[in-house]
Amino acid sequence: MNQLLTLTEILSRHATQDGTHRCLLPRVKLIRSSTPTMPMPVIYEPTLCLVAQGRKRAALGTTAFIYDPSNYLIASVDLPVMGSVIEATVDRPYLCLQIDLDMTTLGELAIHHPPAHSDARSFPVGLALNRTTPALLDAAMRLVRLLDTPEDIEALAPLMIREILYRLITGASGATIRQMARADSRLNQIARAIVWIRTHFRDICPIEQAAEIAGMSRSTFHAHFKAITSMSPLEFRTHLRMQEAQRLMVSGAMDAASAGFNVGYGSPSQFSRDYARLFGMPPARHASRLRDTDENGPIGREMEIAS
Repeated sequence: MNQLLTLTEILSRHATQDGTHRCLLPRVKLIRSSTPTMPMPVIYEPTLCLVAQGRKRAALGTTAFIYDPSNYLIASVDLPVMGSVIEATVDRPYLCLQIDLDMTTLGELAIHHPPAHSDARSFPVGLALNRTTPALLDAAMRLVRLLDTPEDIEALAPLMIREILYRLITGASGATIRQMARADSRLNQIARAIVWIRTHFRDICPIEQAAEIAGMSRSTFHAHFKAITSMSPLEFRTHLRMQEAQRLMVSGAMDAASAGFNVGYGSPSQFSRDYARLFGMPPARHASRLRDTDENGPIGREMEIAS
């Protein structure tokens, strides 16, 4: 408990405003929200999300993941999710430590610290929740404490981040973490296809081409893709399109028809149907609702909070 209180106190001092904050620690972001937020689309890249206070919900397809101080979240590949802070107040804001995962270090740790037993049957997933252990929490606390002595960061931060990755690879999330570290793993094959789809989401994106990039047959690719992302490749592309269309309408003040065309839709009616299916209302009305919300309110902040 003392570790968690210390982590909360340090994050509170170094993330004084709501939003996502980069800091002097490499690959680390500090996240704060003083109010619950509406579900908003965000991209989770390979990362560790360790909550010190409050709770957040991440919806991937039809599956919801709720993480808090008791459970950390691991994202193993780039994923479009609907994220919302569900527990936060001004006195007890949501506070999260986000660490982007270093594949080089993970690879070295995987080689030098093989699993005690075979995890060949363990299938990797895109998002996973695991219990936050005292050892992981202690390493995280010592890492953020370096923000109070920035002169020590260059020498000590890499060691503490390495310890955190070691705790992950030897803990309950070890099977998925090891898949991330292996270039020839099914997880990394799907990850390569995801990068391609993210680059070409405005295009037709034939499944055969994505499967070829992953080095799999179409049927195998579809099965592994859905197991990891909870979506089919076409559903995944649709989520990417809707996220970009929403950004264009809200931040760029683009009309719905133009936004739909910009993200690859030739039919405004099909775009409107797909958008309403995901967000629960037509694109123009939803974008107007978001624009009418004060930029410093819950919705505006959620658009900045990535995890």
